[in-house]
Amino acid sequence: MLLAELAEVSRAVAGTPARLGKIDALSSALRSATPEEAPVVVAWLSGELPQRQIGVGWAALRSAPPPAAAPSLTVGDVDEAFSRIGAQSGKGSAAERKRLIGEVLGAATDDEQYFLVRLLSGELRQGALDGVMTEAVARAADVPAAQVRRAVMLRGSLPAVAGAALSGGSAALAGFGLLVGQPLKPMLAGSEPSIEEALAKIGGPAAVEWKLDGIRIQAHISGDGDKTVRLFTRTLDDITARLPEVVAALAALPVRSAVFDGELIALRPDGRPYPFQDTSARAASDAAPENPVPLSVFLFDVLHLDGTDLIDRPDEQRHEALAMVVPAAMLMPRLVTGDADEATAFFKDAVARGHEGVVVKALTAPYAAGRRGAGWIKVKPRHTLDLVVLAVEWGHGRRQGWLSNLHLGARDPVTGGWVMLGKTFKGLTDELLTWQTERLLELEDHRDDWTVYVRPELVVEIAFDGVQRSPRYPGGVALRFARVLRYREDKLAAEADTIDSVRAIAAD
Repeated sequence: MLLAELAEVSRAVAGTPARLGKIDALSSALRSATPEEAPVVVAWLSGELPQRQIGVGWAALRSAPPPAAAPSLTVGDVDEAFSRIGAQSGKGSAAERKRLIGEVLGAATDDEQYFLVRLLSGELRQGALDGVMTEAVARAADVPAAQVRRAVMLRGSLPAVAGAALSGGSAALAGFGLLVGQPLKPMLAGSEPSIEEALAKIGGPAAVEWKLDGIRIQAHISGDGDKTVRLFTRTLDDITARLPEVVAALAALPVRSAVFDGELIALRPDGRPYPFQDTSARAASDAAPENPVPLSVFLFDVLHLDGTDLIDRPDEQRHEALAMVVPAAMLMPRLVTGDADEATAFFKDAVARGHEGVVVKALTAPYAAGRRGAGWIKVKPRHTLDLVVLAVEWGHGRRQGWLSNLHLGARDPVTGGWVMLGKTFKGLTDELLTWQTERLLELEDHRDDWTVYVRPELVVEIAFDGVQRSPRYPGGVALRFARVLRYREDKLAAEADTIDSVRAIAAD
């Protein structure tokens, strides 16, 4: 398959708002791919690389050579080139990666360059999310979508499942099963703004558990004597070697084979959490830190235990099995109740201890790996700030032609200037995108190829989950999971929140 064909499909998907239209375009592309190409096609059209990361940043992409006049690159050519680029290491590797990606871009047409730059920069937002792609794979392979979803749940990789479905159909998909040591995609939670709404959605008594601001892990344990323990992140990366104290704690559990779902977090002596960065730093590098912060283990689910798969059993039964083999100190704190006042008190206590909030779980829900459904519902306190738009980046994919990604600033009461806190394109409807594009162009001061810099006059109300340390920004802090609530044209920029207010939230 030519890369040009894939670039054309990507544009078509981005320009098609209807879900069924996207599925039609994607399934047609998959039918055109060979079995060897199919996993790569699925990964790329989902905005991912089979290699995960290849060490190519914006600096290399912005200096792309002139495009080729005619298409010649195949999907296989480019995938092999990406593998070579990602394999570069040692002295001079950065320059060599830049040279190699320059060769690829130089052989690409203008449309192909557009596709590759957005793929490599993580900006290929075209609406081909897992749910849409799963339906497209099912249609292309002429198999039930439910069978594809279950295979993805068990294998943890949609590209791998797509290759099997397109080459072997239902029989190949039936061969996927839960294997200890092979990570599954984690079950995800929906969200509601209050405990009352979460319980109403569950529709009866529910389990209410702490939601920690830590590292989601899936732990696979096997063996009788010297046990093998493997730890996988939410993105299925293996971080076992980085966390010896966690491996030791899990190896001591009285199990022969198990798959646990849980959270790791760095706690102070008083039980309150350290900032998220202290926890995440432990899993971020293979290099051993000089003074490592020990991580505490909290387990909240079990998917397999001593030869028995539990993913299809209800939450209540899975938790009973979990509590039989895990000591109380390693169990996520949990309350089972149908009373909103009782659940709210539990929620407030979790937040008072420094945690993110709670997850409300249906007692009858199976483990729906890789899906965000009504079985789990997170409830978190919402912080808001009134900030000023400092600049805005042009959108990509479906947002092509709109100003999308906002640069957010807090007021500096000392200098009278603005302190950058991060960016967001979350929470923007088509109506709001249209309005802000027109309004921000009226405030334009200057621009470059990607960004329009504006006069700091427009105030926007931003919701966010917390504040974290960030050496990337001059104020030393950044917002976590920021999203737009509304514009505040009734407010002057001088009335926006200050950097001191932001730092006070970070210190809580």
